[in-house]
Amino acid sequence: KNFCFAPIHADTRSGQLMYTNAYYYLGHFSKFIKPGAKRVQTSASRSTLLTTAFLNTDGSLAVVAMNKTSKKISCLLSIDGQVSSITVLPHAIATVVLK
Repeated sequence: KNFCFAPIHADTRSGQLMYTNAYYYLGHFSKFIKPGAKRVQTSASRSTLLTTAFLNTDGSLAVVAMNKTSKKISCLLSIDGQVSSITVLPHAIATVVLK
């Protein structure tokens, strides 16, 4: 048995590659969060929504929200007095990039 959790698993018998959710999460994060980015503080008013944000070296802010539930979640994103509404689909990740 393999107890290692990796983003990609290989079946050595069939040669098949299996891509886990972590593979897609990492790809999503790396698309918007650039090398050298600094993590900044976030807070979510719901325990069902996980958030993180990074300030990229080009000055853009990448805000990532993950919905842990089976229902879509609508929420407000408030940054420096500016408010935007976003909807995060069930068991999905949504990213907003502000320039």
